[in-house]
Amino acid sequence: MKLTFQKDALLNGINIVLKAVSSKTTMSILGCILIDASGSEIKLTGNDMELGIETKIEGNILERGKIALDAKIFSEIIRKLSSPDAEIRIETDDALNTVISSENSVFKIQGRDSEEFSYLPYIEREHSITLSQFTLREIIRQTLFSISPNDSNKMMTGELFEVHGNELKVVSLDGHRISIRKIILKENYDDVKVIVPGKTLSEISKILNGDNESEVELFLSQNHILFAFDQTIVVSRLIEGEYFRINQMLSGDYETKFTVNKKEFLDCIERATILIRENDKKPLILNILDHSMELKLNSSFGSMNAEIPIHKTGKDIMIGFNPKFLIDALRVIDDEEIDLHMMNPKSPCFIRDEDQSYIYLILPVNFNAASV
Repeated sequence: MKLTFQKDALLNGINIVLKAVSSKTTMSILGCILIDASGSEIKLTGNDMELGIETKIEGNILERGKIALDAKIFSEIIRKLSSPDAEIRIETDDALNTVISSENSVFKIQGRDSEEFSYLPYIEREHSITLSQFTLREIIRQTLFSISPNDSNKMMTGELFEVHGNELKVVSLDGHRISIRKIILKENYDDVKVIVPGKTLSEISKILNGDNESEVELFLSQNHILFAFDQTIVVSRLIEGEYFRINQMLSGDYETKFTVNKKEFLDCIERATILIRENDKKPLILNILDHSMELKLNSSFGSMNAEIPIHKTGKDIMIGFNPKFLIDALRVIDDEEIDLHMMNPKSPCFIRDEDQSYIYLILPVNFNAASV
């Protein structure tokens, strides 16, 4: 195999597929990138058996072939080679010896037989769900923060993607909060529910260009989901099982509703967290009155009191929250003003817009009212 590339094109492709290369594995082939130039195009592939990414890159095929190279060594070599527009040449022989050269640098490394590499599973591409790259990246940004970081409950490490007619609903939760985003699709589709691993969505959001004009297609099989966009395909295993019955947790009832400027509210909470260290579980107390909201926080480092104007209907209420959960939700909402709905100090708070295109449910925390 003999190939030539511009450094930028090759490095960009490597950075894309590296997201699916296993860093901790007993199978060394899973730590490799496959270079496939056996046809008329050059493709790079990474696959850790849960997540696989394949991307096409520009280059010249002087002799066809394919080989698997250790991803860490290969990526470091290309990254350290001279100027961004330098030409890089990769040659392999029958013994899988690989020479990577550019300008005054020549590296010789040992490749692996491409037949050892696990190819991406085949997914039928008859029916797809289409949306813009911008929309998909925004949906992920606005929900991914509330998945669970550990595997104690597998369902909580993924997100529900539910299609009904022309509506896509994406849901995540971690036991303390729920994030829901709904968008209207351009077409009607058959009903479908799948649970996509959070790791997959996190890596995809880093690759998407975020362009509103560029589209991404989603293809589903019984066990996998495939995302196709630009010159890249991403295939991921789905999480098996029945997702939580979210509708039973959502309520339209409330006894207190107030509207507040989002930026003012967020800035105030972020100022309060200056007094909190990582393992400090001090609640932020909201005292909702007729025309204002008092914010109070006490920690071992000091205390903060603030007041911001609101428009309220219903009862006064004093309620406590983990300030991080409020911050996470407020940061991803783009509206200038937001509505919060509450029933009582022990019931969830709902942040939602009129169309319910987004819903954020946050459970309150207990606090000693006498110490406030």
